[in-house]
Formats: sequence, structure tokens, C-alpha cells
Amino acid sequence: MTEGVLLLHGIARRAASLRPLERRLTTKGYASLNLDYPARRLGLADIAETIAPAVATFGAGVSRLHLVTHSMGGLVARVLLTRHRPDNLGRVVMLGPPNGGSEVADALHRLAPYRRFFGPAGAELVTLRGAAQERLFGPVDHPLGVIAGRRSLYPLASLLLPGPNDGRVTVARTRLEGMADHIVLPAAHPTMMWNRRVLSETLHFLRWGRFDQR
Repeated sequence: MTEGVLLLHGIARRAASLRPLERRLTTKGYASLNLDYPARRLGLADIAETIAPAVATFGAGVSRLHLVTHSMGGLVARVLLTRHRPDNLGRVVMLGPPNGGSEVADALHRLAPYRRFFGPAGAELVTLRGAAQERLFGPVDHPLGVIAGRRSLYPLASLLLPGPNDGRVTVARTRLEGMADHIVLPAAHPTMMWNRRVLSETLHFLRWGRFDQR
């Protein structure tokens, strides 16, 4: 049976943003489910519940279900796996995930334009989380690889970010306890899913459970 990959885009993106990666996966023999989901209309928990039935149906038709996420898609994946973990879960790769939140969200989440555009989930991207939100995320007990970027297209936003960053998330806040591997590449947050090295490292982790890093 074919192995499958669930693709989850970021908060201000659509499934089309992951189409190049989807095509690469297809050429390598993977089945894929590249979902559009209401990233700017719902909170993280409701997003996970919305996509859970489609993910379960897709997962039932593949031998192993891997996940590849971009940005906030990584947080959606964490909630999904906590609440609806498939028995055939494989490996997970997160691209630029705000696992520890983002100082950009800290600075902007109380502003009306930010809240109108990014919705409930946007307010959950802050670095300080309440107990209820922390309970959404379970422990990492599966093979997880994280790719962080260190190139920014947003010099003003980067002023809010302490240390190396991709313009939206610091390298430090992409990390997650229990991850199997972590790599930092010269990629920017909004375009990293099209970066050839990012694509290559993603495929390497899906196959071997570690990054090539050479």
C-alpha cells in the first residue's frame, strides 16, 4: 500500500502554496492530501476538528500517514495528533513552525486589524500561552523533524525577533522538546516551502527519519 502525506499550509496561505512540494511527493511515489482549511476563521482546536474526518479517510487508504506542515500548520498538526492520532502515523516535518509562538504576534495580536485579518488562530500565536491552550498540544512521541529559516524578507518585523529568524519566527522558537532532528537553512518564512534545499531535506526526513545536513 502507498505511503501518504498530509500537507497543512500556514495561516495566511492556501493549499496552493504547498503545490510544488505536493508535486515532488508525487514523483517520489507518495499519495498526498493537500488540504485547504479555514485558517483565518477558526481557532486551532476547531480547525483540527474540521479537518479530522478528511484526514481519517485519507489515512485509512495509505500504509503510513506522514505530515508536512508550514508555519501555523505545525500547530494545527500538533492539536490534530493529540486528539485524532492515526494508528499508522509515520513521520512529521514542520517548516518554520511557531512552536514557541512569535514575538510578532505578541506585538500585534491586540490590534484590531491584526485580529480581523488573522482571526482566532492568529491570537493563539503568542509566546505566552494559558493552561487551556497548552493542553491542546501533546508530547512529541513520534519522529519529528523541524526546518527553521534564517533569512528574512521583513526587516521591520525582524526587529521584534530576538536572534536568528525567518522574518516571522525565531530559530529558537521553532524547536520542540522530543523532536528527532532540527536544521537551520537560509530560507525566508513565506517562501521556504518552495526552497529546493527545504524540499530535499523534507523528502530525506520522510524516508530516513533524519535530515541530510550535508
